[in-house]
Amino acid sequence: MKELKTLNKYFKKYKWKIIIGIVITIVSKIFLLFTPELIGASIDVVDSYRKGTITEIDVVKQKLLLNIALIIGAAIITGILTFFMRQTIINVSRYIEFDLKNDIYQQYQRLSLNFYKKNRTGDLMNRISEDVNSVRMYAGPAIMYSINTITLFIIAISSMYQQAPLLTLYTVIPLPILSIIIYKLSKVIHKRSTVVQQYLSRLSSFTQENFSGIAIIKSYGLESQTAQEFDTLATQSREKQLDLVRVNAFFYPMMILLIGLSNLIVIYIGGLQYIAGEISLGVISKFIIYVNMLTWPVATVGWVTSIVQTAAASQKRINEFLQVTPEIENTASEPSKISGNISFKKVSFTYDDTNIQALKNVSFEIKKGETLAIIGKTGSGKSTILDLIGRLYDVQNGQILIDNNPINTLNLSSLRDAIGYVPQDAFLFSDTINNNIKFGKEEATEAQVIQAAKYAEVHENIINFNKGYHTMLGERGITLSGGQKQRVSIARAIIKNPQILLFDDCLSAVDTETEEKILNNLKIITEGKTTIIVSHRISAAKNADKIMILEGGSIQQMGTHDTLINTDGYYKNLYLKQLSESEQA
Repeated sequence: MKELKTLNKYFKKYKWKIIIGIVITIVSKIFLLFTPELIGASIDVVDSYRKGTITEIDVVKQKLLLNIALIIGAAIITGILTFFMRQTIINVSRYIEFDLKNDIYQQYQRLSLNFYKKNRTGDLMNRISEDVNSVRMYAGPAIMYSINTITLFIIAISSMYQQAPLLTLYTVIPLPILSIIIYKLSKVIHKRSTVVQQYLSRLSSFTQENFSGIAIIKSYGLESQTAQEFDTLATQSREKQLDLVRVNAFFYPMMILLIGLSNLIVIYIGGLQYIAGEISLGVISKFIIYVNMLTWPVATVGWVTSIVQTAAASQKRINEFLQVTPEIENTASEPSKISGNISFKKVSFTYDDTNIQALKNVSFEIKKGETLAIIGKTGSGKSTILDLIGRLYDVQNGQILIDNNPINTLNLSSLRDAIGYVPQDAFLFSDTINNNIKFGKEEATEAQVIQAAKYAEVHENIINFNKGYHTMLGERGITLSGGQKQRVSIARAIIKNPQILLFDDCLSAVDTETEEKILNNLKIITEGKTTIIVSHRISAAKNADKIMILEGGSIQQMGTHDTLINTDGYYKNLYLKQLSESEQA
C-alpha cells in the first residue's frame, strides 16, 4: 500500500467531496438497515397473532401496511442516497484520473531525451492509460465499496449484538477465516498483477513499433513472422492474465461458502434459542436478512483486495517515472534574452546509453548573424553539436556559452524559444499541413504560413493537394514524400523567426535544383541570425562564413570555402568528388 501514498495529495484536493460521499454512504446504510428491522417486526406481529397475544386482525393488517410503507420509503431514500454517493465518490476517482494523467504527461514532457532512448513508447503509453485506469478503480469503486462494507458491518453487527449477543458471536465465526484467506491471497495477487501490467506494456510496445514500421514489414514480407511473434507474446500475456484470474476465482466461492455457513449457524443456534424462549422468531428472520445483506459486501472484500493490489502494482510502475529527476533542469526562473553568440570551449560528450564518445575537446565560436556549416562522415558528432546547443543534453566536460553565459544558467524555455530546429529525420504530426507549419508559431497568420512555405519551396506542392494547406497528414507525415516532409519542417522553423537556426542535414531528400532555391532563400531568412547548417553536400556549405570539418568527434579543419578547397584534406576531396559527379550528371 505504500506506493498508493502518492495519491494522498489528490484525496486531500477533493477531501470535501469525499467527506460528503462518506456521510451519504453512512446515512444510506442506516436507511438500508430499516428493512430487516421492519421485516422482523412484521414477523413478530404475525407470530403474536398466531400465539393469540394480538387478537384483532385489523391491528395486524394496520401494522403490516405501515411496515410495508416504511420499507418502501426506506428503499427509495436508500436508492436516492446511493445515487448521490456514486456521484460524489466515483466522480472524485475521475477527477483523480484526470489529474494523474496530466501529472504523468507533464513529467514525460520534463524528462530528457536520454530517458526516451531507454524506454519504449508502448510502455510509456501503457503506464498513462492502463496503469492509471487501475489506480482509478482504487480511487473510486474500491474506496466506495470499502466504506460501504465497513459502515454496513459496524451498523449491522452492532444492531445484531444488541438483540442477540450469543447468536451474533456464532454468526461472525467465519469472518476471521475470511481475513486470513484474504491476507494470504493478496500477496499472490500483487505479484501476479505486476507481471500482468508488464506484459501489457510489452504488447503495447510491440504493436506500436510494428504499426510505425508497417511499411518495412510489408516490403520485406514479414507479416507472417510478425503475426507469429505477436501471437507468442499475446499467448504469454493471456497465461499471465489467467494466473491472476485463477487466484481471484478463489474469492467469490469462498465468500458464498462462508456466508452459507453463517446462515446455517443462524438457523441452528437461533432455532435453539427460539425454542428456549430467549429470542423471537422476528430476530431469527432479521439475522438471516442481515447475514445475506452482508453477502455482497463480504464478497466485495476479495474484489476490492484484488483492485487494491492491482492498483498498488500499477502505481509502483507510475511512481518509477514520476520519481525520475529530469537530467535537464531549468535553473533560471526569469526569462533570458538570447542574441545568438555561441561558443564551445573544449567540449567533450559521451552518450551514456552506448558509451560512444561523440565529441572530443571541440572548441569554436560563432557570432550573431554568422553562418557555420558542419561537414563530416556519419557518426562524426555533427548532430550532437546541435543537440547540445538546444540543451537536449548537458555537456560532461568543457563549456558551452550563449552570449557569454553558460548555457545551463539560461532560462530553458527562453533558450529553446530562440531556436528554430530542423531535424535530420523530419517529424510531422497527424494534423493539417497548416497546423504543422504553425507549430513553430501558433499565432501565425495565413499569409505568414504561405510565405514560410514559399521560402521552403513547398508551396507549389501544397496547393496541388485536394485540400491544400488543410490536407490532413498521416502518422509522422507519411502522406508526404521525404523531400516534402523536410521542406515542411524547414517552413516550420522559418515561421518561428528565431535568433538561432539549426539545420541538421535537412536537404538530403531534395534534388539539387530545389536545394539551390532553398539555399538562396535562406540567405534572406538567415540575415542577422546565427545559423548552423549540417550537411554532406558542399553546395549547402560553400556560402557559410565558417566551415568546420568533424572527424571522430574532433575538429579536423576550419575555414572558409575558398580556404578549404585549396587545402589538402577531407573538404577538398569531397569537393572534387561532388564536382566530378555533378559534371558527369
